[in-house]
Order: sequence, then structure tokens, then C-alpha cells
Amino acid sequence: MIEILNLALPYFGLMFVGFACGKIRGLPEAGLAWMNFFLLYVSLPALFFRILARTPFEELNNLPFVVATTLATALAFTLSVLAGRLIGRLSLGQATMAGLAGGYGNIGYMGPGLALATLGPKAAVPVALIFCFDTILLFSLTPTLMALARGRSQPLWPTLLAVLRQIVFHPLIVAAYCGTIAAALHWQPPVAVDNTLQFLQSSAAPVALFTLGVTVALRPFERVPWEVGGVIAIKLLLHPLIVAALLVALGPFAGEWTATAILMASLPPALNVFVIARQYDSWVEPASAAVLFGTFASVVTLTSVMWALKNGLIVLP
Repeated sequence: MIEILNLALPYFGLMFVGFACGKIRGLPEAGLAWMNFFLLYVSLPALFFRILARTPFEELNNLPFVVATTLATALAFTLSVLAGRLIGRLSLGQATMAGLAGGYGNIGYMGPGLALATLGPKAAVPVALIFCFDTILLFSLTPTLMALARGRSQPLWPTLLAVLRQIVFHPLIVAAYCGTIAAALHWQPPVAVDNTLQFLQSSAAPVALFTLGVTVALRPFERVPWEVGGVIAIKLLLHPLIVAALLVALGPFAGEWTATAILMASLPPALNVFVIARQYDSWVEPASAAVLFGTFASVVTLTSVMWALKNGLIVLP
């Protein structure tokens, strides 16, 4: 257990350092803009490109794994939408944001660094696949459902075209398919370029975790609605169980791939849940509470999952 704590606590520690700095200093949130830009457009794309470019192309072709993990995310999203509708009596738009909190884990900021540190380099490919297809799924569902929820104020076809552009040109998706092409062509960048990418890659996790902590500290909320607890439970407890069940049904898969999928499903709600809620001006304060308390609760749940994976207590056929 000490080994797992030594591995996990620096990650949560960086978040808590950021959280403390955000609470103590209270600097304007606008100051985070360049850090978020650096993460989204520079360091995380470098991480995903290097991971995929160095992976044998045949390892990227694993359709059953993609189906299992993406379907699990879709089910967690659906259950969270239903929880929002039944527990909180939310509108379709608000319930969509609740679904995002229950299905969209912190697979960009926390996922890659934590999975690689816990499970080693063999976790790189499943992490990239989960990130790409979960992002495509949720970035498609959310704008579509919000357009339906708002009726004629947002025509469906322009919304679908905007969704397609958002997916195709998302910097992390661009990095993923560029890395895939590089892997297919067996192309490696020049040494100087690769060293620069490695330098940027190394900065991704610490900068992301500190930024996450600061941003969560600056999130406003006055009360925690009942549905937030249900959504957090779906994200931290049910989502990993759903993934495990689907991996058994569609497997078998390599042990590292199975462990990576369960670990990624155990991540807390992503910071982007609040960003998207604010973008649509829907379920904003509950989204902030879901990110904050989901992150705190994951200190126990995620660490427990890491410990179980490391000690072979989670073994799927």
C-alpha cells in the first residue's frame, strides 16, 4: 500500500497545492488562460503524438477494446442523465450536463500521467484509444442533446456540422491521428524535434494537475444538489464496474489493457465538465461541485483501484 500511496499522492498532492494556491492567493481566473492553452495545444498534443508515433501500428487496431470502453462511457453517461432527470428533476439540458459529469473522466489531465506511472509504457496505447473515442463520443452527444433541448433556437444540422469540426480539429484528436499516421509510416521525427516533444511531454502532467487544482479552487458554488452525489457515484463506482463487465464480455484482452481501461474509468469528473456547463449556461454550480467533490472522493476510490490493480486483486479472464 505504501508503494501505491507514494505513486498516487504526488498526483493528488500537486492538485492540492494548486487548490491551496487558488484559495490563498485568489488571483483572477483569467491568469489561467495561457496555462490552459499550453496544456491543450502544446504539451498534451506532444504527449499523445509521441505515444502513438512510437507504437506499432497493428497494436492500434483493437476494435473490441474500443467498443467495450466507449460503450461503457455511453452507459455511464446515460445513467447519469437518468439520475439527473429522476433525482434532480432536471431539464434535458441540465441532465445532459449531469451525464457529462458521470461519463467524462479526467482522461486528459490526469489519465495519461497516472496510467503510465502506474502501469508502465504498455498503458500508452489503450490510454490514447480511450481518450480519442471517449472524446469523440461525448463531444458528439453533448452539443446534439443541447440543440434538441433548446429546440429551434439552435438548428440541428448546423450544430452537427459544428460538432464535426470541433472533433476533427480538436488539438488532441489532431495529435492522435498524426501520431497514428506516423506509426503507420514508421516515421520518427528528427532527434532535435523529438527531444523538444519529450521536453513538452514531461511538462504535461505536473502543469495539468496544478492547473486543475487552481481551477477547482476558483469554482463558485453555494449548494450541492442531491443529484450530484448520484452522478459522482456513477462516475467513480459504476463506470469501472461497467467497463470490467464489458471487457469480460468482449475479451479477453491483455492484462495491461484491462487494467488501463479500469483505471481510466475510475478517474473523477473532468474539469471540462464545468467549462462546457458554463459555455451552455446550464447546471453550472452543480457541475462545479461535481468536479470538486468528485476529485476529493477519488483520493480514496482511485487509490484503492490502483492498489487492487498493482496487487492483482482485479483479475479478468
